[in-house]
Amino acid sequence: MTDPLAWLTDLEGVPSAYAGVRDGIDVMLRDRGLRRTSPEMTAESLLRGAHASAVLEGSASTMEQVRAGEGDEIAAAAVRLSASMLALAPLLKTAPLQAIARLHAVVGASALAPDELGRPRDAASADRLRGVSELLLSGTEAPALLVAAIAHADVATAAPFASHNGIVARALERLVLVSRGVDAKSLVVPEAGHLAQRAAYESNLRAYADGGPRGVHAWALYAAEAFSAGAEASPLRG
Repeated sequence: MTDPLAWLTDLEGVPSAYAGVRDGIDVMLRDRGLRRTSPEMTAESLLRGAHASAVLEGSASTMEQVRAGEGDEIAAAAVRLSASMLALAPLLKTAPLQAIARLHAVVGASALAPDELGRPRDAASADRLRGVSELLLSGTEAPALLVAAIAHADVATAAPFASHNGIVARALERLVLVSRGVDAKSLVVPEAGHLAQRAAYESNLRAYADGGPRGVHAWALYAAEAFSAGAEASPLRG
């Protein structure tokens, strides 16, 4: 079987960028995580991620409001998803389409009719989701961080669901890191990395959506920087 990401892993800057960010994450988790990891720290990482993802989706809620349970509807949906998403990591390995559908069903529960939850908008959207599933089941030798970044961009740009596509895409990215062992306890906050570089995040997603190799390459290089920023946003850093 052809590796769907082999062409991308050979492009200039990609191997070194992803090796560097993975090394940085590994060092942080080893040097700080072994001494300080707790379920409470994972919960804090998820909460920080939910807030960042909600802001990127249009929420006006502050972190303080989210922490107090007083966020707006978008923030509440992101927090609701953060509370249950890690349980889907095993399913993501075997049935990615079901896992992605469940992510949407949870986050969209307060905004959509039951028959819209977890269901793609149309045939083209269903095809795009099948493509993401095939990538996640492909056995690619690409770095797990890169697989997560591409899955994120595919879902975000396809916007396959009736609502909350960005939140689903960013949750999927985090879940790939968990399921592939990069960050098993989900202490990195990739959503915060994207929020910290919001202009670059949005412009690189637009370039990715154009469908050309240059846009995918640019997204891959951007995403490595975002993962580094997400590591800096970890509760392990304080």
